[in-house]
Amino acid sequence: MLNRDMCACFEVVASKDFDSRSKMYRRRAFTLVELLVVIAIIGILIGMLLPAVQQVREAARRVTCSNNMRQMSLATLNYESAHKAFPTTWQPVGDLSNGTAVGWSVQTQILPFLEQANLYDSIDFSVSYDTHPPVDLGGIITKLPSARVASYLCPSEKNDRIRLKNGAPIHYPLNYAANAGTWFVFDPSNGRVGPGAMAVLKRIPIASFTDGTSNTMFYGEVKAYTPYFRNAGMTGELSIPLSPNAIAGMGGQFKTNSGHTEWVDGRAHQTSFTATFSPNTRVPYTVGSVEYDVDWTNQQEGKSTTASTYAAVTSRSYHPGGVNTARADGSVSFESDSIDLFAWQALATRNGGEINLD
Repeated sequence: MLNRDMCACFEVVASKDFDSRSKMYRRRAFTLVELLVVIAIIGILIGMLLPAVQQVREAARRVTCSNNMRQMSLATLNYESAHKAFPTTWQPVGDLSNGTAVGWSVQTQILPFLEQANLYDSIDFSVSYDTHPPVDLGGIITKLPSARVASYLCPSEKNDRIRLKNGAPIHYPLNYAANAGTWFVFDPSNGRVGPGAMAVLKRIPIASFTDGTSNTMFYGEVKAYTPYFRNAGMTGELSIPLSPNAIAGMGGQFKTNSGHTEWVDGRAHQTSFTATFSPNTRVPYTVGSVEYDVDWTNQQEGKSTTASTYAAVTSRSYHPGGVNTARADGSVSFESDSIDLFAWQALATRNGGEINLD
């Protein structure tokens, strides 16, 4: 039998062994303070890495965007090869004499050269897109203008969504607009057109690009759902505004968020841009406590037989520092927000005779 001393010894050894194991277990566990420190370190690392990840993603989106624009530029050149002239910015349907005509866009006309022959074949260009019969889009019968054309959308666009009217799909936006010139677009009284790469009613031949195809833009980026003024209806020759702050005072009907939301509509505020102001210039208009960044069109094409279309439709993008542009030689370039205005406007004319400062 064990005596008391031996029992006591065993108890001491057992106690020490238990304490040792207990301390070992306690050493393996994290304290609350240690957990908080680890979480804080992880948070700091994520905060440091996130901007880098976002920059990489944005760089990838910008590359995709430039590829889209290159394909559009090549499609437009292929259109010219087939038709011996470039497409019109506004191909009318309806009576031009009473202000009821609407017009199809450049973007609809180049579809077959963008591997979109099925969509193109479903379009009846003899009727208005507003009254066009529904079409079969991948097994879904819907309105033609509500079709999403991926090649016309930048991956950085924050409003890549269908436009609704009374809850029903009506239009889909776009991000790549045709170069309609610098300010003057179209005079309905005599058919005179602006100096852009493409024009209202007229198919411009490549021989008219006396500035050189490498010095003339085909397309520039725009933001979907841009607020704009339209139909101020001023007559006579309008001088180009020297400051974006002058635009709001020129008036017209204000639309809060429907510019560049109709890829089928050939009017300037929907599928074109002008180089009135340099890329991403903020054109302010304040209503109450809300300041909008706006575009302006004196008169919608087809809405008047006397008032000319002048337009300040700025090229904008979500890419930091500038916009992607596609030129008439098939190349793509990224134009900085700080580009000299004269150089920017020179790129927007096909025959201006300017010295290219780009």
